[in-house]
Amino acid sequence: MRNTPGELSALTPPAPVPDAAPARRARTVGVGRAHAKTILLGEHAVVYGAPALALPVPQLAVTASAGWSAPGPGGSGGVSLTMTGSPSRPVATEASEGLRQLAAEFRATVDVAEDVHLEVILDCAIPPGRGLGSSAACARAVVLALADLFGREVSARTVFDLVQSAENVAHGRASGVDATAVGAPGPLLFQQGTAQDLDVGCEGLFIVADSGEVGRTKDAVTRLREGFTRHPGSRHHFLRRAALLTDRARQALAQDTPDALGPYLTAYHHLLREAGLSTERIDALVEAALAAGSLGAKITGGGLGGCMIALVPSDQAGTVTRRLHAAGAQQTWVLPLTARPDTHPA
Repeated sequence: MRNTPGELSALTPPAPVPDAAPARRARTVGVGRAHAKTILLGEHAVVYGAPALALPVPQLAVTASAGWSAPGPGGSGGVSLTMTGSPSRPVATEASEGLRQLAAEFRATVDVAEDVHLEVILDCAIPPGRGLGSSAACARAVVLALADLFGREVSARTVFDLVQSAENVAHGRASGVDATAVGAPGPLLFQQGTAQDLDVGCEGLFIVADSGEVGRTKDAVTRLREGFTRHPGSRHHFLRRAALLTDRARQALAQDTPDALGPYLTAYHHLLREAGLSTERIDALVEAALAAGSLGAKITGGGLGGCMIALVPSDQAGTVTRRLHAAGAQQTWVLPLTARPDTHPA
């Protein structure tokens, strides 16, 4: 299946292509692509139905190439994996259980009867465990590669469902924001399984910095849930505060007020830190970014490691980047924020 980056961003397209439609002639190699994402505001709260703002990170991409061969004598088809790309990702030569399950679900969902052995190569530049959507991007790329390989037209909803199923295995209860954002062409507002384009009236830069610490999403989700259980009323406070900050940030993005947007990022970082989801290294990066002139900064993603994101005036980008590396950032990426021509203040 050939696709453009944006055609699968909606979760419920008005006229999905039937998944069991007659197949085109299968190819010898199928290719699928996806990219990283970062959460601007709303992580964790989005699992409980609150809104989240997500940004694509197109310069961090994953390409999956899928081929097939006849199974061995007396054997049924399986899956083999070769993984390359990010220097922080171990090279894999054996298919994970998650990939086997994803391939099996793909076969069943789109009615692939061929009993062949699948050979999958993943070229992934997204460092794992950093809150950048590495697992969701890899799953999406594999689904699109298999669709291309077997000549299937797969609906946006089916792609989402397959990626979301893989995410639930990898991280526990997943909100769906990662499964959506790794295929989106632009900023998204995501809430309760529905995504829409985010109005952007601001011009500026975001800088994402990798702490070098591998985040532990499942552990972070468990820690937050246990905190809610131990402290009556804490869940209501967390979700109310998260939703308020996210909504105000959304308005600031639409109204071209980056000076107002920055403090909402920092306030959300404090919310996550109070919940025990930040680390000393992440806090040090946030403090370094703010000291160097950032308008706001916060952890991004599940927490307990991973990355932070800062909103930076363009004339301060070099200074902030240098200060982040001096504070321990392993690598950094710049995300330009560009106003959409059709944006109107909310």
